[in-house]
Amino acid sequence: MNLSRSAFIAGAVATALVSLSPSPAAAKRPPQEKCFGISLAGHNDCAAGPGTSCAGTSKRDYQGNAWTLVPKGTCLTMPSKTSPTGRGQLSEFKEVRR
Repeated sequence: MNLSRSAFIAGAVATALVSLSPSPAAAKRPPQEKCFGISLAGHNDCAAGPGTSCAGTSKRDYQGNAWTLVPKGTCLTMPSKTSPTGRGQLSEFKEVRR
């Protein structure tokens, strides 16, 4: 193997390794958790039930099968108008209308 090819391969490996390490912004982000039933229509991060693709596809405010990422430990303190407890849930739930 010639020297320029070896240098190219070494550079490619180094680039790949750097891309696998977390970015500084991601490293500073606090742990997150999925919180169901707190997002407004069209503002969920994912999981919005049958017929939806993912982020931004919830059809109703506080939809029980749509989640949003929130700082870990805060979900159960967030209000939800459709949750059985009146607060966000850590898992999907059947909506209760008040």
